[in-house]
Amino acid sequence: MKRVLVTGATGTIGRATVQALLQRGFEVVAVVRPGSAAKAGTAALPAAATVREADVLDAAALARDALAGERFDVWVSCLASRTGEPADAWRVDHRAHSEALALLRAHGVQQVVLLSALCVQKPRLAFQQAKLAFEAELRASGLRWSIVRPTAFFKSLSGQLARVRAGKPFLVFGDGRLTACKPISDRDLASFLADCIDDPTRHDRVLPIGGPGPALTPLDQVALLSQLLGRELRVKRVPVRLLDAIAATLALLGRVLPPLRAKAELALIGRYYATESMLVWDTETGRYDADATPEFGTDTLRAHYAALLRGEVADERREHAVF
Repeated sequence: MKRVLVTGATGTIGRATVQALLQRGFEVVAVVRPGSAAKAGTAALPAAATVREADVLDAAALARDALAGERFDVWVSCLASRTGEPADAWRVDHRAHSEALALLRAHGVQQVVLLSALCVQKPRLAFQQAKLAFEAELRASGLRWSIVRPTAFFKSLSGQLARVRAGKPFLVFGDGRLTACKPISDRDLASFLADCIDDPTRHDRVLPIGGPGPALTPLDQVALLSQLLGRELRVKRVPVRLLDAIAATLALLGRVLPPLRAKAELALIGRYYATESMLVWDTETGRYDADATPEFGTDTLRAHYAALLRGEVADERREHAVF
């Protein structure tokens, strides 16, 4: 039985990954934030998992409170910065991962499965650069690795449900067809991550992955919700130049007011997701390629929307909220 350490286990993807690993017979130690053991998110972790509180940003605390002198075979990281702001990104997406990698090698880890993001294929933002910096370290580590880059998550496309139920318009950028994605559910992504451990075709590879197709634009999301709600939704188009103006203004003010620098980065993140598809980027054609974006799993965005409308699942967007 392989022993697997999971960091980032408090989040929805982390919790689903712990469940998927247990279902495959692994012994799992799930690392959660200090003070979170009694909270609902951590309480939802399976009883079969060993849950340990540790500050993953402190290598000494991670060694003392999570590893506890024990050996592990595999490290699965679902850890990511919450905001994407530069300081947070380099602290979590790079430094914490880099220090954990050195520490875990000393505790016997021979394999790493890293949850990254598809957007790093066109890096323009601080958090993308931070993720790529650690990806490079992992690939050069000599360990067996799998770098998983998922497309959009169901939860990140669910933020406007409350708006449209209240009769407000669905907001789209540009004409509503600027971007497309193949969203993937937490459960399907967790299954993919867990299978990376014993599937040799996924070893030492960068793995872009989406949910079952086809690729969906924001207007396709409008159509899905219209069908489920039984009425035509109103659509409000937001010009991209408005995002450009906001980002430029915050960047200018940030030169004299340092607190606004982080706000400027958040504005750039918003613009990125408003204008860039979460599909595989074809460097030769200079276009996003839906056909080249791998599909996995069975959960659909339509079914997720329906479950949200029926109150069967909770809206747990947290840092993945777009609206």
